Amino acid sequence: MSAAGRRPGRSRLMRLTPHRIALASALLVAALAGAPAEAAGPLDERGALKSVTCAACHGQAGNSRSSAMPIIAGLDAAYFKKQIEAYAAGKRLSPEMEPYAKQVLNLGVDDVAAYFASRKREPTPVPSPADAVARGRNAAAQCVICHGPQGLGDPAKLIPSLAGQAPGYLREQMLLFKQDRRSPGDPGLAALKALLKSIPDETLADLAVYYSSLR
Repeated sequence: MSAAGRRPGRSRLMRLTPHRIALASALLVAALAGAPAEAAGPLDERGALKSVTCAACHGQAGNSRSSAMPIIAGLDAAYFKKQIEAYAAGKRLSPEMEPYAKQVLNLGVDDVAAYFASRKREPTPVPSPADAVARGRNAAAQCVICHGPQGLGDPAKLIPSLAGQAPGYLREQMLLFKQDRRSPGDPGLAALKALLKSIPDETLADLAVYYSSLR
């Protein structure tokens, strides 16, 4: 081929300046970004695979349907991490939870905490008897200072939400606090434990049902 025959192609190549190459690359990236992607599977999200064993007790994505097992979906990540560390260290006593807490720490507690914090919390399906709810509402005035009027807690102070939580679990935890069997000797919980010691056990049951009924 003659030199004259090569000039048009060479001329077109020379017209692809760095500015035009950059523009073409940007357009290609934008086109690829707009292309439909494959739907992510339920375990593709960061932290999902690491939390699979939690579903056996806490339900799918942390939404327990049991009265005795807590809902951990939507739980503040910092609070979740604190409790896992307490279980693993034996500060929050539970022979059932301790090995799982250690497993979560080994797998990556930040990922698991972030996963559950990002899940939408579904209130417990366990029914709340109206008479117990009414009694619990009257008794809850002393709990408002920490847990708020709607039982939503205060994440900045690591105070968890009680609203819509499993009633059996709430009652059990209040009893453990009252008996100093949950996080025994923790000075940060001294005021809570002192308050609960002044409340009859039957009233604690009403409080559990009341907070469980909140939506």
